Order: sequence, then C-alpha cells, then structure tokens
Amino acid sequence: MKNTLIDIFKDKKAVLFDLDGTVIDSMWMWKDVDVTYLSKRNIEYPSSLPVEIEGKTYYETAVYFKERFNLPDTLEEIMDEWHEISYDIYCNKVMLKDKVKDVLITLKEKGYKTAIATSNSRALTKGVLESLGIYELFDTLVCSEDVKCGKPDPEVYMIACKNLGVLGSEAVVFEDVPQGLIAGNACGCKTVAVFDEYSKMYDEEKHKLADYYLMSYSEMFTDLFERQV
Repeated sequence: MKNTLIDIFKDKKAVLFDLDGTVIDSMWMWKDVDVTYLSKRNIEYPSSLPVEIEGKTYYETAVYFKERFNLPDTLEEIMDEWHEISYDIYCNKVMLKDKVKDVLITLKEKGYKTAIATSNSRALTKGVLESLGIYELFDTLVCSEDVKCGKPDPEVYMIACKNLGVLGSEAVVFEDVPQGLIAGNACGCKTVAVFDEYSKMYDEEKHKLADYYLMSYSEMFTDLFERQV
C-alpha cells in the first residue's frame, strides 16, 4: 500500500531538509560555477561531472577537482574561488522552491524541529538562508565543514538528529537526489523525494528509494497539515 504524508509524519518530531534543489532552486547555477572555474584554466567541462560529484561535500569536491583535473591550486584556493564565483549569484539570484517558506512556518507552528543538512559550505548556506528570510526557521544547520563524509554516507543526517535531540526514526528527510535519499534511509529516517527539474532524470530511482514523492510543497497543505489534528 502506498504511503501517504500522514503515514510518513506519524509520531515524527523533526524534519530535515537538504538545501540545493530541495529548499532552494539553485541546482542550475552549479554547472555555471564549474564551467567558469574550469574555463579559466582552459579545461573543457565534462558532461559526466554532475553525476561524479553528486553528494560530495565542498571539501570532497575540491579534492576530486584537484585530482581529476591535475590542478596546481591548493584545496583552500579551489574552494575560495568557487565561493567568490558563486556568492553573488547564490545570495542574490537563487530563489526558494514554491511554497517552501509557508511549509517551514507551518512546521514550526505545529511544533516540529527543523534542520538543514547539506553538502554545501556554511558560509553559502547561511548567506542564502538569510537573504531569503528563512534562516530563523531552522533549529540547526549541518554543513560540509561538520562532516567527514558526504552523502550517501548518513553522517550529515545523524549529526542533524543529534543536534535536535531526536532519533533517526523520529525524523523525516526531504531530498532531491538519490544520494541524499540513500543517506536519509541509512539514518533510519522516513524519506520524501522532492521534484526538481535538474534531477528529473533520476525520478524512477527517487521513486524507488523514497517513502513518498513530492511534486510540489503545496501537497503538504492539502495532504498533511489540513488533516492533522
């Protein structure tokens, strides 16, 4: 029998969100950042790159770039340049996914604890959440600097649960890519796959991995909030 959002949220205390492609519509910009970075070094952008770095932390991605493209730059220099290229776009042009702010406000009103668990850097994560006016709606941020291993390793979600004082079985994870869903499942959480244009080629896999597939955050109101006692 197919899970409903009511089933997913039964007895849950916390909701853990990935950031890029889940809370914010930002996946489109990362290719531009990588293309810009590589073109400065006369390196052609490999079409397979997004799949190869999916789920990796900021640091792990820098290690991958340095080794894959034989870069003379230090890891810190690579990450600093990415930050320089992306910060203005990230904090001034990236938008929220539709209805997500309303969902976050309602979750807080209903007493759920909330977290961001992302492979992105803390500086960019905090910057974009503040610019979009939702920073205060999260009880904790777990970013790439806080973990040793990126997704699909469950560490980022385990730390988020620990910070919130809940068990994995008491949390719901929202994710837009398979690696993140695998991480959420491995943490013992219920998982909700979020539709994103950038990752729609993975939809079949996302349907298999997740307990529920969310096409739009508006479903949270019609299929969950309005039915909760």
